[in-house]
Amino acid sequence: MVVGDASVEIDVLVIGAGPGGYVAAIRAAQLGKSVLVVDKSELGGVCLNRGCIPSKALISAAHHYEAAAHSSAIGITAENVKVDFAKVQEWKSGIIKKQTGGVTQLLKGNKIQVFNGEALFINDQEARVFNDNETARYRFNHCIIATGSRPIELKAFPYGGRILSSTEALELQEIPQSLIVIGGGYIGIELGQTYAKFGTKVTVLEGSDAVLPGFEKEMSQLVARNLKKLDVEVFTEAMAQGCEQTDKDVTVTFTVKGEEKKVTADYVLVTVGRRPNTDGDLSLELAGIEVGERGLIKVNEQCQTNVPHIYAIGDIVSGLALAHKASYEGKVAAEAIAGMPSVVDYKCIPAVVFSDPEIASVGLNETEAKAKGINVAVGKFPYGANGRAQSMNLKEGFVKLVGDKDSGLLLGAQIVGAEASNLIAEMGLAIEMGATLEDIALTIHAHPTLGEITMEAAEVAMGHPIHILK
Repeated sequence: MVVGDASVEIDVLVIGAGPGGYVAAIRAAQLGKSVLVVDKSELGGVCLNRGCIPSKALISAAHHYEAAAHSSAIGITAENVKVDFAKVQEWKSGIIKKQTGGVTQLLKGNKIQVFNGEALFINDQEARVFNDNETARYRFNHCIIATGSRPIELKAFPYGGRILSSTEALELQEIPQSLIVIGGGYIGIELGQTYAKFGTKVTVLEGSDAVLPGFEKEMSQLVARNLKKLDVEVFTEAMAQGCEQTDKDVTVTFTVKGEEKKVTADYVLVTVGRRPNTDGDLSLELAGIEVGERGLIKVNEQCQTNVPHIYAIGDIVSGLALAHKASYEGKVAAEAIAGMPSVVDYKCIPAVVFSDPEIASVGLNETEAKAKGINVAVGKFPYGANGRAQSMNLKEGFVKLVGDKDSGLLLGAQIVGAEASNLIAEMGLAIEMGATLEDIALTIHAHPTLGEITMEAAEVAMGHPIHILK
């Protein structure tokens, strides 16, 4: 590294080492580019360190605890089942360490330079990278901005003390006695339900008329039913107004249909969305990069900004803030830089909630398909009629396929139930390949498996179900 004003030449500068940035860096290196990755925190970004991976670890631990404590229905009982939450957190931290260590090795193995610090644009082809100990100036041929997002902070609920973002909620060292969750979207429901399984008294405040408002109600209703079984109190059409903290608890004031209410708990978790990290010290304006509404950077189908050799991916561009979307865009951007004709195609981005039961969706749902004027064929098959689901004692849920009745093409799939997050991949592949409902029905699925439910749902859509009465 050269310190001072002399510029070091680099093919591709990647700002941000999350699931978008590090994937983009690896793909660019594979395509023969010299690459520098700059990130001011940990490799792997929010996903590996403060989001996807740690949250799923806690969710998994909660499932294990629930199964150990509540399996009497299948003849298994255990006494004095306990949770050592410090040990759970230690186990979770070990997973994060392995994941981030893997990313470190991948970057090293692909001969990618890594700088732990910040990047600041000087102009559209130069940037200064720095930390407390060193600084350097780089001249790049191309740049990929992948700075991600952070939790939105409400003015009436500033983070600190007993007001938590998802980051702090994932790092609690003791299971709270009670928790208020503001926001019934996927993050709030995943974390709220997890702590409820560990024994926390949870209250959810959601502004719309149902939890998980981004999904069809027939799916979210099953999650709402399980929340009720866990004694989670859910207030919909609720608006949080403010709070008062003490050294022991926090009281939230909220309104439901004009009626004021109050609830007190150990902590309040605010999960009302995420804000793109484009308002910091990147000095995007010095590079001439246009930032649109809500802080999102405008890009074309190859992830190029208005400055053609600078690209932007992930949470800082339009679309769902999903790790797998960021990774996908990272590969497209790297390939575009290498001169390949790669473009983004968002027809099949799966959306998954690791609730209980799990929810997953890809492609069009029934409402969306009908709104497009499509003559819709719908097939819905319940988990309860599937032998594997019964043998797992996981009978809640269904698979719903949406097809074009005229052409037979599969347009979308919605799954709520055990392993929905894994089952949705087959449906995404089917849509990408232009498969028909008949293709799915004629594909021999192993028995007994949950995968058979997709085959059965296709048969329902075609009008000749085998294992349920028409």
